Amino acid sequence: MPFFYAVILALLFLLPAGAGAEEFFYKHEAGDTYRIISTVKEDVYLDRRLNHRAEILNRIAVRVSSVDKGQGRHEAVFQTSERAAGAFLEDQPALLPDRGSSFQWAEEYESVFDRDRLGRLTIDRKYYMPVVRDVPVFPGRDLQPGDTWKSEGHEMHDFRVSFGIAEPYRIPFTADYRFLGNRTWKDKVYPAFSVSYRVSGEPKAVPGRLWPRKITGASDQIVYWDFDMGQPVAYTESFRMIFSLSDGRTVEYRGTAQAEIIESERMDKKSLAEEITEEIDRLGIGGATVRVADEGIVIGLDNIQFQPDSAVLLKSEQEKLDKIGDLLRKYPDRDILVGGHVAPGGTEAGRQKLSQERAARAAEYLIGKGVRSAERVVVRGYGAERPIADNRTEAGRRLNRRVEITILEN
Repeated sequence: MPFFYAVILALLFLLPAGAGAEEFFYKHEAGDTYRIISTVKEDVYLDRRLNHRAEILNRIAVRVSSVDKGQGRHEAVFQTSERAAGAFLEDQPALLPDRGSSFQWAEEYESVFDRDRLGRLTIDRKYYMPVVRDVPVFPGRDLQPGDTWKSEGHEMHDFRVSFGIAEPYRIPFTADYRFLGNRTWKDKVYPAFSVSYRVSGEPKAVPGRLWPRKITGASDQIVYWDFDMGQPVAYTESFRMIFSLSDGRTVEYRGTAQAEIIESERMDKKSLAEEITEEIDRLGIGGATVRVADEGIVIGLDNIQFQPDSAVLLKSEQEKLDKIGDLLRKYPDRDILVGGHVAPGGTEAGRQKLSQERAARAAEYLIGKGVRSAERVVVRGYGAERPIADNRTEAGRRLNRRVEITILEN
């Protein structure tokens, strides 16, 4: 199951801090936009035996839509993707090889919430994100290195798929804070503070379903703050979560995480689409289209050719992706989403799998060519859900068998 515990802690970097030598507080500006990139590396244990390793990539896009009496209204989209680093078999303790370099799309959530200057959230219970709430919360006074404070917070978990728990499940905790003074992050010195808390919860049983009898865990973080920029710049974390299941098994997650906040410039989509169209014509990329979408600029590679019923690219398509790679290098600051689409045929599960594999193959080709690092590429398979032409004709089905590369705004 996707594990969001450490992942969405990146949300604590959504907002800028106010000025003040050693006073931490949030300051909101309507119209501000940010993106937060967090990466998690975790080991998953089943009954105390290492079962598999995974990496999770999280991209959080946020916009401060309004400010009222010090509270900022935030509209955020949380996207999570995963890649397996290897797995352990019951009868073979050796780690299996990597399953691929690209990150596979997992979930997307939208959320709207208010946050005051000291960090308290006001949010409708219907929202599943952020998982960790009211962290950090500041004391509203000047701080000297070594100063400590406490504040209440809670986690909200999405257990709908995993355990059939219909509503977000809340686990309260008390967070302990300490101002650490100056610490170094990526060769620069920033004021930093630590955040530590422990959690314990006992969800109610779900008839006919596997469910967690008890959940325990711990999180230890260091947050790096930039007073001159007016915002935190990064955090690091170590975490551990244990699920004691109703069938007697235990599942444990151990890992580390880190995140950075990046202020996003607004994309002039119309001008960029025109520029990319001209570049596609100049490079002679046949069968490519360009359109504007909510998430960015979509480059469609219609009728991209693979070997029949496989994800093996034909040589002609590799040459096409080489040209696309040259184009993408002109926009190095933007992450990309590679989406796969197929025409109807076979089972829904089979279509989904093939579209995901073909998107992954195209993504890994671009990664291998150095167009983007794996952490800046997300892969998503759409099956046959989004046709652009009539599937009743062969010409339409050819157009629907495509790969789309989106240059993302956030």
